[in-house]
Amino acid sequence: MNSSTSTPPVIHWSEAGEARSARWRSESGNPPPRRVRIGDDQITADAAYRLACEGTALLWRGDFQNARQLLQALARRIERKPRKASAVSSTASNLTSTEAFHLHRQAQSQRARTLAMLLLPLDGDYSIPLRRAPDLRQACAEAYGPAEGPAPSLVSLRELLGLIGAHEWRKKGVEVPALGARIHPHYGVFAPIRSEYVDLVAAAPIPATTLAFDIGTGTGVLAAVLARRGIAHIVATDQDPRALACAHENIARLGLAEQVEVIQADLFPEGRAPLVVCNPPWLPARPSSPLEYAIYDPDSRMLRGFIDGLAAHLAADGEGWLLLSDLAEHLGLRTRAELLAAFDAAGLKAIGRNEVRPHHPRAADPSDPLHIARAAEVTSLWRLAAQSPGR
Repeated sequence: MNSSTSTPPVIHWSEAGEARSARWRSESGNPPPRRVRIGDDQITADAAYRLACEGTALLWRGDFQNARQLLQALARRIERKPRKASAVSSTASNLTSTEAFHLHRQAQSQRARTLAMLLLPLDGDYSIPLRRAPDLRQACAEAYGPAEGPAPSLVSLRELLGLIGAHEWRKKGVEVPALGARIHPHYGVFAPIRSEYVDLVAAAPIPATTLAFDIGTGTGVLAAVLARRGIAHIVATDQDPRALACAHENIARLGLAEQVEVIQADLFPEGRAPLVVCNPPWLPARPSSPLEYAIYDPDSRMLRGFIDGLAAHLAADGEGWLLLSDLAEHLGLRTRAELLAAFDAAGLKAIGRNEVRPHHPRAADPSDPLHIARAAEVTSLWRLAAQSPGR
């Protein structure tokens, strides 16, 4: 089975003696599988797991609910402890935090690749031509855009289930105590589930109530908090079309459209403001998929872009608020000295720092591979100001 190099990619396979093809969909950025076999309710989980480990995808033609059960069975096989568990445990205990982080990401990536080998068909209108299949047309449209006609497509079941989860988050929303309201994240936009950074913005003393910039607004949650705190005008920026649409929708739903202007920009809008806020991705590592750009900041591009450009966009006596976890420091991916040196090189000084310990479940889970780093993590709101001229 060979995949096309065209855009969008096309996946080819043979079925019942005939050559077949369909559009390949992968929001995770995975290439089309090189080999495809047909599978149904008769295949065993062990056989499906062997195929997946060999890089052969299984195109499902059986019952939808049985496909979900098969995916769970594949996940259980991945999570089985290796035979030499004691040796593996001994090796893991000798790893540095950085080595543990990279090993953890490798394991996550391998797990994702294996589970992505179970494929489902979608008709042109995003309906699923399988027994007991749910109606996921709305969830697919939210992620992929409007249906484009009769052409069928293939997608991994794991990704399709992710679309279902994203659709439910978008429909129900995430309760944000600092707003007293819900934020509705779109597919592919970072959801404000960890509320500690939002609480920091809600509590820090505001230098002025005239104007603020929210850099990389995402769902628009921080812009909404600033508006609720009485700032007359907030310019919220982002580059991602999904984030822009999400922020527009949330700001409108909260009745804040007259205060918050959402625009497309690479980091800063034009002009200066007495308050500039940014919550960049916290870990300086390469995303393994487009959906991870809210978590991983390759080469600290967004962090350094914000730091380097902040002084030029601060009004006199203005403040820049940088929301940043120190998890990267505990993982050995960045040092505190490097962060402070970046401030200094950009003509900035720290005039204050508010901090909070995270309260998400993984911070207290000793079975998490990164538990030591997570248990020590602190999230900070760095209050930055321009250095005095002639320093």
